[in-house]
Amino acid sequence: MGQIFVAVLGASSLTFARASWTQTLPDWIDAHVGALEAIGGVPQLIVPDNAKTAIVKACFYDPQVNRTYADMAAHYGAALLPARPRKPRDKAKVESAVLIVERWLLGRLRRETFYSLAEVNAAIDGMLKTLNEERPIRRLGVTRRQLFDEIDRPALKALPVEPYEYCEWRLHRVGIDYHVEIDAHYYSVPYRFARAEVEARLTVRGVEIFYRGERIAVHLRMSGNHKHTTISEHMPSSHRRYAGWTIERIREDARKIGPAAAALCEQILETRPHPEQGYRACLGIVRLVGPYGSERVEAAAERAIEIGAKTYGSIKSILDNKLDRKPAPKRAADAAPILHPNIRGPRYYH
Repeated sequence: MGQIFVAVLGASSLTFARASWTQTLPDWIDAHVGALEAIGGVPQLIVPDNAKTAIVKACFYDPQVNRTYADMAAHYGAALLPARPRKPRDKAKVESAVLIVERWLLGRLRRETFYSLAEVNAAIDGMLKTLNEERPIRRLGVTRRQLFDEIDRPALKALPVEPYEYCEWRLHRVGIDYHVEIDAHYYSVPYRFARAEVEARLTVRGVEIFYRGERIAVHLRMSGNHKHTTISEHMPSSHRRYAGWTIERIREDARKIGPAAAALCEQILETRPHPEQGYRACLGIVRLVGPYGSERVEAAAERAIEIGAKTYGSIKSILDNKLDRKPAPKRAADAAPILHPNIRGPRYYH
């Protein structure tokens, strides 16, 4: 079931409507961007309803606006003034426009069959053109478009060169390896911010990380592949201590567990482009001693080496499923060859 976003200009009553699948923040922002592009300018003030998508906390004196919504308004140079809770007269124009859209526009489309959201919006656009440009307002005898050209258009600010790109703000804490995990990928920040709480601004193409309002890192956004994106300038020297952790300390703690755990951590550190990228995985393995004990972690590490698993997740899975207490399956190279007249032997290829 789709949703209808409705916007209207205060003086001319020029009306905009767009269908979307949800009322979530991405659709809410996209509808605003579409409305501003449709009218060809930016008003000084935007008066939204108190939808939970837009307003974090409705308050008569000091409403809290969603960070992304405020970011969009700042991009266009418009101010946001949410309507007062339970005060429909604050947005009387749009209340009337919603009734018109429901009765005059959607009422005519109710028997139509559409197979995509694009088809719905194309039909809505056609009917809005009739509403705005051909249907005169009864008491005034002029169309909404004529009033818009006369009153609203001169008061609008120009659109910015680039439309607003949807972004999302999130709070994160930097790990001891000075990387921030965002959607199953790890992005580096300067090592001095290890363990600090930061804000991440996420767009479709990029990741910006801020500490107390200062941008400290910028990355291209990557897929959730549990890999690292590391800028070499963010790295400390290999022997510099931060938050009490170094490669040497992690190696020493792994050796206390046993030779298999030490060997596994060494393999993890060696297989990463930068050793610091293995901090998180090795630290996780060392900390598994708390709930599972050194003996089981050592057995799990031995099994992980045998099957070629070099991640914290593999060790955790082995322990959770108690596979450390079972012998590891033989590799294909260790298994006895299968003999059959229909199977070609190695001499066939030489």
